[in-house]
Amino acid sequence: MARAIWKGAISFGLVHIPVSLNVAVSSERVDFDWLDKRSMEPVGYKRVNKVTGKEIDKDNIVKGVEYEKGRYVVISEQEIRDARPEATQTIDIFSFVEAGEIPLQHFDTPYYLSPDRRGGKVYALLRDTLESTGKVALATVVLHTRQHLALLRPLEDALVLITLRWPEEVRSVETLELDKSVTDAKVDKRELGMAKRLVEDMSGSWAPDEYHDAFRQTILDLVEEKASKGKIETVDKGEGASVEKGADILDLTELLKRSLGGKAKGATKPATKRPRKAS
Repeated sequence: MARAIWKGAISFGLVHIPVSLNVAVSSERVDFDWLDKRSMEPVGYKRVNKVTGKEIDKDNIVKGVEYEKGRYVVISEQEIRDARPEATQTIDIFSFVEAGEIPLQHFDTPYYLSPDRRGGKVYALLRDTLESTGKVALATVVLHTRQHLALLRPLEDALVLITLRWPEEVRSVETLELDKSVTDAKVDKRELGMAKRLVEDMSGSWAPDEYHDAFRQTILDLVEEKASKGKIETVDKGEGASVEKGADILDLTELLKRSLGGKAKGATKPATKRPRKAS
C-alpha cells in the first residue's frame, strides 16, 4: 500500500473528489557523513559570520532578501508567516489544457492520487474524462507551506499529480544562444537517412528493470565488502550532536511539521509575487 502524505479533495466546479496524495518516487542516493579521521567523531556545521569567521548565536540571525548587490531587505519571521499561502485540503483545478501543451522542462515531482472515503466512482469519472479528451487538469495545491502549480493526468487506472515549476523558474531555450550552424542547419538527406536507420537498429522497448545507478551500487558493494572484512569504525555521536544538527536548519523543522493542505479560495488562476530588483 502506498504511503499517503496528504489527504484532501480535488475540486472543480461543483465536483468534489476525496483523495490521498501518495509518494511516487524515492531518493536512492548514498549519504556520506562527515567524520573526524583522528577520532571518528561526527563533524557538523556551525553558524559562522562569513566576514569575521566567528560563530554567532541563533538569536542574532535574521533573514534578508537581496534587493541590490550587497544590499538586503530584512524580513521578519512574522512577515514570512503572513506571506505563506493559507492551507486547506483541496487541489483546486482552474483549467484544462491539451496533454502535450506543457513543455517537459516545467515538470517537477510526480505523486500518485488515490480515491478516499468512497470517492472511487467520481475519481474514475475524472480519470476517464481526461483520458477521452486528451487533456490534463491544471491546479494549485499547497504542500509543505508552499503553493505549487500542478497538473493531473491519468496513468493506467490511476490519477497522477505532477507539481510544475513556476514559469519564472524555467529558463527559455533562447538562453542557449544557439548559432546559425544549429538554427539554420541544412541536413543532408543521405545522412538523415543513415541516422534514422541507426535509430531503428538501436530501438527497443522501455525496460526499467534493466537500468540501475552504477555508482550507488558500486559504493554499496564496497561498503558490504569492507564490512565483511571487519573494517567498520564505531562513531560516538556524543550528547550535543543532535542539538547541533537540528540547529543547522534554523527552525525549518517546525515549519515542516505544519499541516499539509491546499488553496483556500476556490478555482482561480494563481498569481505570484517575486522580490523586486532595483534597476
